[in-house]
Amino acid sequence: MIDLDDIDRQILRALVQDATLSAGALGRRLNLSQPATWRRIKRLHESGAIKSRRLVLDREKLGFGVTVFLGVKLATKGRVSLEDFERVVSAIPEVQTVEHILGIYDYRLKIVARDIPDFERVLRRRIMALPGVGNVEANVMLSEERRPGPL
Repeated sequence: MIDLDDIDRQILRALVQDATLSAGALGRRLNLSQPATWRRIKRLHESGAIKSRRLVLDREKLGFGVTVFLGVKLATKGRVSLEDFERVVSAIPEVQTVEHILGIYDYRLKIVARDIPDFERVLRRRIMALPGVGNVEANVMLSEERRPGPL
């Protein structure tokens, strides 16, 4: 774990809101010089506190109006390895995240689709056709109220 002071936390909060901020603009916001801000951002990257900067797309405006969280229970763990399942399911373009979880299901997948019939096609032709897939449970996301930020 990295030691963060108040300025580091302010930098992280600002970058979570707008990752395109330059070190100069961020420094002006926090009353720091551009070089001092740049050094702090570089240290946060090198320490792993900042993993990457991502572009957040509006899925709905791009034609993907349905997000489904799919719980997947593997039929028999010995028949297909977890690594093989993760590799194969990660190659499906509609699958946004693959989370190995503890509980009723072995995996939780986040799937985006154009609409419910499109999700059904992905489920039937791609997910259920994978070796080792047993039970599945789908939960359709109705709305997303909170975006993740720094702790």
